[in-house]
Amino acid sequence: MNRITARRRHPLARYAVLLLALGLVGGFYTLAAPPGERADAAIASGRADDVAEGKKLFEQSCSSCHGLNAEGTAQGPSLVGVGAAAVDFQVSSGRMPLANPGAQAPRKPTAPWVNDETIKQLSAYIQSLGGGPTVPTQEQVDPAKGNKAKGGELFRANCIQCHNFVGAGGALTQGKYAPPLHDATPTQIYEAMITGPQAMPVFNDSIITPEQKRDMIAYIVGVREEPNPGGAGLGRIGPVTEGLVAWIAGISLLVLAAIWITAKKRQAH
Repeated sequence: MNRITARRRHPLARYAVLLLALGLVGGFYTLAAPPGERADAAIASGRADDVAEGKKLFEQSCSSCHGLNAEGTAQGPSLVGVGAAAVDFQVSSGRMPLANPGAQAPRKPTAPWVNDETIKQLSAYIQSLGGGPTVPTQEQVDPAKGNKAKGGELFRANCIQCHNFVGAGGALTQGKYAPPLHDATPTQIYEAMITGPQAMPVFNDSIITPEQKRDMIAYIVGVREEPNPGGAGLGRIGPVTEGLVAWIAGISLLVLAAIWITAKKRQAH
């Protein structure tokens, strides 16, 4: 007993207790951390090969605009903290690398070096620089598991001001625009909501839950498959084109009718 008491009074005992406490707290935090944070840690430290290869790709194809350390330059913003989801969205949709500077990066065919493997490597490197939103899982973006009716309500409440009722897109200010969603994959739609690319606001999980995001994806994908009842879709952008067609057709008929009536009167004289 005296021997144990003597050890407790040893000058290094307090440091041993402190190290033990820190180890227990760190272990508990690792177990209790949300899956997203554990994924960040795995990407940052566990996938050394992906991070290394992603760094090479970044230096070759992205550093001229975003800086050698992704710190940003006059031509491109900093990528520290944007997360793997932002990289996957921008590169998989062909928006990056940017071909020509402008008000907005358009969707276009991907660069020759872009494929699933290189996107994963580049995403891992950017994720390792400062965390951020990770790429969603297949279950999170599966339209079959979403509720189209609820998704439609959410989409109409949050998205139609820019993207139109059916995701056909629309014009914004200063040369920007909300792109159509016809070619966007479920993963890209989810990533756009959590990263807020360009003029789009960020809809994080406290604003729209992951389940609600999946419902919205189910609605957007479902709208694409709906037929156009009553004739041509006219771009499916709502009453603007329908009214324009009706106006032009109506005015044209009135003009033709006026010409016909005038011609009849001349023949009568």
